[in-house]
Amino acid sequence: MTDAELRLRCHTVLPGHRQQTPAELFSAMGAWCAQHNVTHDVYGEGELIQAFEAKIAALLGFDAGVFCVTGTMTQVTALRLACAERGSRLVALHPTAHIFRHERGNHQLLGHFDALQIGDPQRPWTLDDLKAIPDKLGAVVLELPAREIGGQCPGWDELEAIKAYCRAQGIHLHMDGARLWETAAAYGKSLHDICAGFDSVYVSMYKGIGGLGGAVLLGSPSFVGVAAEWFRRSGGNVIHRSPYIVAAAMQLDARLAAMPDYFRRTRALYETLRAFPQLTPNPAAPQANMLHVHMPISRDRAVGLRIKVAEQHGVWLFNRAGHAQLPGHSVTEWYVGDNLLALDDTRLHEALTLWCNEL
Repeated sequence: MTDAELRLRCHTVLPGHRQQTPAELFSAMGAWCAQHNVTHDVYGEGELIQAFEAKIAALLGFDAGVFCVTGTMTQVTALRLACAERGSRLVALHPTAHIFRHERGNHQLLGHFDALQIGDPQRPWTLDDLKAIPDKLGAVVLELPAREIGGQCPGWDELEAIKAYCRAQGIHLHMDGARLWETAAAYGKSLHDICAGFDSVYVSMYKGIGGLGGAVLLGSPSFVGVAAEWFRRSGGNVIHRSPYIVAAAMQLDARLAAMPDYFRRTRALYETLRAFPQLTPNPAAPQANMLHVHMPISRDRAVGLRIKVAEQHGVWLFNRAGHAQLPGHSVTEWYVGDNLLALDDTRLHEALTLWCNEL
């Protein structure tokens, strides 16, 4: 039995949102299409997709946005163009950036740009880290929130200082905003305020939102227009993008409206975890509605624990587990979404007790 099949059999799932079956999702998409008289776009031209791109741009305070079928294609294209505009192939990225960790060297092998690492692997990079780079940079990438370090974000004053420095130095400031939606409640700021000062922003249409996939790149009309052409050159010009747009559009407003509730639930979760010292959260205090949970057992034991609790008790504790820095320790990621929001404190305490009893 696969992990996905075992998870579907569980009556209680802690991380993320409730996962619809394909039949449920496609049925909901069909009903939404009928309600809104949706027609297919043709190679990205159509009322639905262009209205959606404009909506995302307005939400984030940009003049233009363009949909792309994958975030991987979106970001390396944006950074390639930024470097061409600024006259330097150098891009500074955090050591845990998605481009380093999950994209199999595409930026290097496909000749998009040259990458430098910036900052400590366990913390967001800082203005001092940026100032310490002596080279002329074409671009620098800031991930908000930084997934691989538990959803950490720079402080607000630090973020504003980074924006001002990049503007003064002529460095293209790009946001990996795969989970940008989660930061507004944590910062207590509007999405406009968070994005102001960035030259380009990428947002995911499935992480947090729950769509089928895809991304939107935001920036100036000229920048976005050139990016759209490069998406076509890179093989992203699929004939119908409407399924991706519908899956995201029909959930977007409700998901964004729920973000403050997700963050409040994350704060409450941290208080609950105080009673379970075997489970150590990172960061020490929530900075978004996601966190990492460290366990004093090996990765293999953690995976076995998860399977055992799921099979015997119908409780899905976490998704993937990874090796932690300390030997004999492991770490997993929790995204606090609809599942934990709907779970009462008594059942949560029971689930965490099952977890800790197996450690």
